[in-house]
Amino acid sequence: MTTSLILACAWAVLANVLGMLPSKDNHWTRAYVLIALGIPLVGYVTYQNGPWIGLIVLMAGMSVLRWPMRYLAAWVRRTVGRA
Repeated sequence: MTTSLILACAWAVLANVLGMLPSKDNHWTRAYVLIALGIPLVGYVTYQNGPWIGLIVLMAGMSVLRWPMRYLAAWVRRTVGRA
């Protein structure tokens, strides 16, 4: 197992632990930190293991951070709908 995949698994464990802890802001601050750590990590996984494994890791991260993805999709629909 490569270093990038070990880091991706550690990111997933960290995301799940942070999701179980109570939060006053509905976990948004933690989500921003996880996104900031996850984007370069997906690039590193893709660089070391190829695009298919990178895509799998990206999908896993998107499933963990599904609410930020829903808000992003709604924002894109609103922005494209105005044009």
